[in-house]
Amino acid sequence: MSRRLTAFCAFLVVAGGVAGSIWWLTTPITPPDDAAATQLPVPPFPPRIAEGTAYETCLDTLASDPTGAVALAETWQADGGGDGALHCRGLALIALGKPAAGAELLEQVARKSSAPALARASVFGQAVQARLMVAQDNPAAAAKAADDASQALALAPADAELFFMRASAEALLGRFDATVDDLSAALRLDAARPDALVLRAVMRRKLNQLDLAQADVSQALKLDPDDPDALLERGILRQRMGDPEGARADWEHARGVDPNSTTADLAQQNLSLLEAGPQRQ
Repeated sequence: MSRRLTAFCAFLVVAGGVAGSIWWLTTPITPPDDAAATQLPVPPFPPRIAEGTAYETCLDTLASDPTGAVALAETWQADGGGDGALHCRGLALIALGKPAAGAELLEQVARKSSAPALARASVFGQAVQARLMVAQDNPAAAAKAADDASQALALAPADAELFFMRASAEALLGRFDATVDDLSAALRLDAARPDALVLRAVMRRKLNQLDLAQADVSQALKLDPDDPDALLERGILRQRMGDPEGARADWEHARGVDPNSTTADLAQQNLSLLEAGPQRQ
């Protein structure tokens, strides 16, 4: 399992005004109506669920021609391609902007395959990532993502990334205490995770545990002093705790790290609200 989420469902913490939010809690990520119009990145390849030239050819086709990969997988499946064909087809559907359909195939493979436990856990993890793409304002998708992550953890209980993914789903479901528990488990397995620390800080802030949230974001910034999401969250906490100048400094720093990012846009929104005064916050 990759140490970070793949690009197509990368986790970012950003602030919406002073309150703060997680970007995929407020910004829809929906598959395109015309699947051919927008292709999505393909998940990284974990331990293979199958072997053979046909499997490798299908996987190699994903990035450059996901439509072709679907056709290859369907033809291969008709010829008895089994788990490998279903896996490649599921990934190709995700790349074509059909994450829900792709996730269903990945779940089928992960449940029924006779591959080793870690490989099956990795495929469940890919299904989680796909579910999270459409989980905003879709509790059913978020619940399925959480369930897939639980099944993956039953196969790979020492995988920090799987705990992080389940935490992401739980956050969407408003299960803040459960999110904190899973992030704590992830951090016990891998303490050098600024993303996990920042998300735990967000959850602890929502639970009004401001001192604990501040400790988390401070640790994240020790690991990466220029982490824009950590800076954004620390600014929120500083504003909440009566330090508007500290908040301003953090949001200006966050905006400067990557001026063209969503985080920078949200930092600017917070700065504008700060300038407007309490009546506009």
